[in-house]
Amino acid sequence: MDNLTFTNSILLVEGLKVTPQSSQPVFIMFLLAYIFAMVSNIGLIFLISTEKNLHDPMHFLFCNLPLNDIMGTTVIMPRLLQDILTEASERYISYAECAIQAYFVHVFTAACHYVLMIMAFDRYVAICNPLRYTAIMTNKMVIGLSALAWGLAIIFVTIMVGLSLRLSRCRYKIENPFCDNASLFKLSCENVSVNNVFGLVYTVIVLSVSALSIFVTYVKIATVCVTSKNKALNSKAIKTCSTHLAVYLIMFVTGAVFIFLHRFPEYSDNRKLASIMFHIVPPGLNPLVYGLQTKEIRQKVVKLWCRKKSMITQ
Repeated sequence: MDNLTFTNSILLVEGLKVTPQSSQPVFIMFLLAYIFAMVSNIGLIFLISTEKNLHDPMHFLFCNLPLNDIMGTTVIMPRLLQDILTEASERYISYAECAIQAYFVHVFTAACHYVLMIMAFDRYVAICNPLRYTAIMTNKMVIGLSALAWGLAIIFVTIMVGLSLRLSRCRYKIENPFCDNASLFKLSCENVSVNNVFGLVYTVIVLSVSALSIFVTYVKIATVCVTSKNKALNSKAIKTCSTHLAVYLIMFVTGAVFIFLHRFPEYSDNRKLASIMFHIVPPGLNPLVYGLQTKEIRQKVVKLWCRKKSMITQ
């Protein structure tokens, strides 16, 4: 295996530890979760793109979320499903494929935070400056905010993964269900302190900035609602902000569990499952929480369902 590793850059993915008896049930469970996440997110994008009355800044910004969820789920699930049905000793992956997977895994993770931050800004403008909303949230602003969110994720992840790709390799085993940046630099016997420091600092900054910005945004929104004493404004704020906050908390909690379990090697199997859940739970729940709780989208879904039902009964 060693000669094959260094000549052809073939790696072995440890993957999930599943018994032969449980491999098929686990495969079916993950497959159904993947199908549900893909269908619901693609459906939301199709609905928003085809319904003219949903062509507004809020819904265009929201499209960034299902797009990111589709990428984040697809980057690991097909490969994971394949590995579940494969013997643990035969779960090979090329180094190039592993690097590509790690890159998009981290783009997905970073973009989650950036997208939710720009969506929080949209809600802040809509509630705190409603008269200036159309003047501020123009098409140019929406495109600019979306480009900023994706651009920041791509730039910093490129630097982070690039620091790992420069290293030589002396190991061939990926001790995770899928490839990430830590998996790449742990293949090296060189000094990886730069990789560790950059990855840790970047993670702390992204988590801190996203949490702080969303906290400040909601404090300002709450202040406006309390001082205005406008029931209509307060009702709108609760409906729109509660869904956004729920999506953020789902993403934050699933990610925090994964990071927390990293500190306890004895729970490595739980950590692996938590890392997979981060790519399944938010993409699966986001369309339900954010999409169906948004009045305009919910009404369109109900209307389409009723139309389809009437066609079937005719």
